Amino acid sequence: MGGVAAIAQQIGHRVTGSDAKVYPPMSTQLENLGIELMQGYSHNNLKPRPDIVIIGNALSRGNDEVEAVLRERIPYVSGAQWLHDNVLTQRWVLAVAGTHGKTTTASMLAWILEDNGFDPGFMIGGVPGNFPVSARLTDSNFFVIEADEYDTAFFDKRSKFVHYAPDTLILNNLEFDHADIFPDLAAIQRQFAHLLRVVPDTGQVILPAGDKALDEVLGQGCWSPVVRMGEQGDWQTKLLKTDGTEFEVHYQSKCIAQVSWNVLGTHNVNNAMMAIIAAAHVGIKAEQSAQALNRFRSPKRRMELLGEHRGVKVFDDFAHHPSAIKTTVSGLRQHQPDSRIIAVLEPRSNTMKMGVHSDTLVQSLEDADNVFVLQPEGLKWQLAEKMPKAHVFESTDDLLAGLLAEVRAGDAVLIMSNGSFDGLHQRFLKALQ
Repeated sequence: MGGVAAIAQQIGHRVTGSDAKVYPPMSTQLENLGIELMQGYSHNNLKPRPDIVIIGNALSRGNDEVEAVLRERIPYVSGAQWLHDNVLTQRWVLAVAGTHGKTTTASMLAWILEDNGFDPGFMIGGVPGNFPVSARLTDSNFFVIEADEYDTAFFDKRSKFVHYAPDTLILNNLEFDHADIFPDLAAIQRQFAHLLRVVPDTGQVILPAGDKALDEVLGQGCWSPVVRMGEQGDWQTKLLKTDGTEFEVHYQSKCIAQVSWNVLGTHNVNNAMMAIIAAAHVGIKAEQSAQALNRFRSPKRRMELLGEHRGVKVFDDFAHHPSAIKTTVSGLRQHQPDSRIIAVLEPRSNTMKMGVHSDTLVQSLEDADNVFVLQPEGLKWQLAEKMPKAHVFESTDDLLAGLLAEVRAGDAVLIMSNGSFDGLHQRFLKALQ
């Protein structure tokens, strides 16, 4: 929604917004753009009466501001629909969908286009490292968008991405997630099938070879050319370093480019390949993409090194699904083979709170030497029962104290949360200093 606000302002609208809890980096970005932000929801926020209200998918009936919009018959629309009508239909849209890696892959793709003179517009669900903002509009015909499968709004239960009208579509992967709105994997696959229906026959669908869930989606109908990456596809990778910091790009078994960068993990190698293939669809050669990726900087909160004090390195990552947690911890292990890895987790997603991933969470943290976990309010299962070897705390204050008592020089501390974690990252860094 912050990205939608930024683009609306660029078009020339006066934009204000309401939210319950706002924290960096988005709060900082909005402040820098001069977009007025109101904490909390109130019918008073709608004075003077706006021309239109764009309603995010976190809001539902009973919200004071939503009720006022309906009662006073103020025109309203979802963010996804507003983008479709005002931005996307006039441009070549490159969309990045999938359970994991959307923000990073979209950031890579936007940077490749930027570095090659395409001057793309974009909207990404985080702040990309190569740009000062998460969203912008340009005069370019190209627009990169992170395509989320979460529902659109309380009045539109389709996935947001069906509004995005992509010409180039990346499908990174597909697993069960968002248990608060999807009963099973098949329900998510149905939404992905709907997405394929709006890709034109001149478009392109890019996916990993051998992903069973995605192959089943394609089996429901695809009317666009399909390109696959992997052993059974036309595009492959060859790792030159196990931590993913150097790799070759192969097309039809021939090496055509090489990437040497500071980004960790084989999952990010796969993300990079998806971005390279998508860029090729608009005419950028793999070697040109590789050169751009050599200068790529990861988005904030994606394996971001926040600082090092007293010999302790502190990393921040957005991981919150067991698969993402596993690849993140594994990537850090490969990069820091001689360090003791301490994983710190806040399981705060709706899916995690419902206990859907309770049985797989332990395995996702196997590569960590020590695990600290917060038992957040609203979690419907006991972490200590499922994770007997982990240090479980009921407050961030107690977790911080326990963490400080445990760490020693040479450790790599990986803090994972898809929220603010009550400012734990900066509090820990400050305490170390």
